[in-house]
Amino acid sequence: MEGVTSPTSGRDDVLGNIASALVPAVGRLTVSTDPRARFAPGSIVVANHTSLADPAVVLAALHRLGVEPVVAATAGLWRVPWLGRALAAEGHIPVHRGTAHAADALDLAAEALAAGRLVLIYAEGGLPLRKDAGEAPPGPFRSGIARLARRTGAPVVPIGQAGARRLVSGGTAKQLAGLVTAPLRRPGLHVHVGAPVLLSGDGPAGTAQAHSAVTAAWRAAVTSLGEPVAA
Repeated sequence: MEGVTSPTSGRDDVLGNIASALVPAVGRLTVSTDPRARFAPGSIVVANHTSLADPAVVLAALHRLGVEPVVAATAGLWRVPWLGRALAAEGHIPVHRGTAHAADALDLAAEALAAGRLVLIYAEGGLPLRKDAGEAPPGPFRSGIARLARRTGAPVVPIGQAGARRLVSGGTAKQLAGLVTAPLRRPGLHVHVGAPVLLSGDGPAGTAQAHSAVTAAWRAAVTSLGEPVAA
């Protein structure tokens, strides 16, 4: 695979470094790539979202591939003093969901893509409400991913991850128990990078195309782990 690092290479990739230190301590991470997969500068990276733990799993996998994306993440992280400063310094994108500033994230993402950076986005916009630890296909995507791709012409690199729900899932008590026992259990975690796609058609068609590509990458990840799929 041709891994193309973002222009942030050489800086202190705080999120990637943290993820790369933590994830191997709580699980067994493996990574696979489609033969046609590559990270061209100015690509949108889209991953499925199943657990509070999967952003760290995906970032650890990308870090292993030498890729340092800009991450569109919940704005609450910027309120953590040292972390907020690091996120701002590295150009990560705060997402203010449900506020008048929600659309600002797309503008910041477009600017990052124009500068040749990779932007990691979670298009589902939330976590599944299920309490079991099983895998399930990605939920419906929001329209922002298609609007951003149409606006910038950027290719979409689909990423599927599986196993993160074995780390944390369900209610608060179950998630805490999962975190405490994960270093002993060390569940399997797998991230698969698919071939990039150029979204076409109108908004709904582009959204469906992105969803299909991420679903295919997710299926590859599930197959690699042999994880059960929730009904």
